[in-house]
Amino acid sequence: MLILTRRAGEKIVIGDDIVVTIVESGRDSVRIGIDAPRQVSVHRYEVYAEIARENEAALATDASLSPSPAAPVSAAALPRGARQR
Repeated sequence: MLILTRRAGEKIVIGDDIVVTIVESGRDSVRIGIDAPRQVSVHRYEVYAEIARENEAALATDASLSPSPAAPVSAAALPRGARQR
């Protein structure tokens, strides 16, 4: 994991087309802005994890209804930094 120190107004670039801007920082929180191409999904971790759980449940339901085996997506398939600890 890369850890950076930034102040309000400073930016971080990810790849060639994602820019993260520190909008405001307080004692217990940081507000950030993310500028990314439309085709790149950007979610809070909680939302991303819920989407993964719903997809896993849907695949399990589809697998039980379908005669062909389907490989469910597990929480282990979440990006390294997005796994809940």
